[in-house]
Amino acid sequence: MNWLLVFLGGGLGATMRFGTSALVTKWWQHVFPLATLISNVVACLVLGVTLALLRDKIQSNEQWYTFMVIGICGGYSTFSSFAKENLDLFEKGNYLMGGLNIVVSVALCIAAVYIGKKV
Repeated sequence: MNWLLVFLGGGLGATMRFGTSALVTKWWQHVFPLATLISNVVACLVLGVTLALLRDKIQSNEQWYTFMVIGICGGYSTFSSFAKENLDLFEKGNYLMGGLNIVVSVALCIAAVYIGKKV
């Protein structure tokens, strides 16, 4: 069942991401990747609101968590998971690992895109 929920939520999230990109690029034709920024911020906001407002439901219902957090937020932007994991590290006082995760993740992702474009 969880596979189906991830599939449905992920498809919905990816469709939302495509729609966001289409709408923003229609009105914004600049170098700055505004559509991605909007998607990342909105996905993080949705994840945070979901965790905060529906905490009891999510903790007691793995399927709701799977659909909303992993499916929709993951499909809309994996950055939401990245932000949550770093926030968890910071809230636990693990500033070194949180900072290291940010630097390494960003650097490796940029490097991977660069390498992927060159292959």
